[in-house]
Amino acid sequence: MMHKVTLAGLAVDPATNTPIIILKSEENEQTIPIWIGLLEATSIASALKNIKFDRPMTHDLFKNFLEMQNITVSKVEVCDLKDNTYYALIHFLSEEKAFSMDARPSDAIAIALRFSAPIFVDEKVIEKSKTRDEAGEPLDTSEQGKKWAEYLENLSPDDFGKV
Repeated sequence: MMHKVTLAGLAVDPATNTPIIILKSEENEQTIPIWIGLLEATSIASALKNIKFDRPMTHDLFKNFLEMQNITVSKVEVCDLKDNTYYALIHFLSEEKAFSMDARPSDAIAIALRFSAPIFVDEKVIEKSKTRDEAGEPLDTSEQGKKWAEYLENLSPDDFGKV
């Protein structure tokens, strides 16, 4: 069974400095945290704040391409959780057919936000997320990773549009 969710928040895990998206079930307010990459977090944050850049980011470029092909996104599903890795599907509609593609949840959600498409989470993902032992993906301790973590943590709405 699929549960419709909303994006309840975007935060940084204080233990790992890794961005987390928090999905919340509309039915029972169950939350599902998903650890994501810094670039995807920036893309999601810009979509949430409806920030437009002078040049398209990757998810915006993909949206532009889909629109040029008369393809829309009907929904996104976070469909599985295996070995602390979440899996998602993006469902597309064209004039000729409906089809879906495998995607990382962060990319799928970034695309869903751009199309105002609903987001769903499979019941088994909700159940598995309740019993997770480990917290997220490993921290990127490289100098580049630390810079991105600091950048995202200090990001404010005034910073958008400065490219």
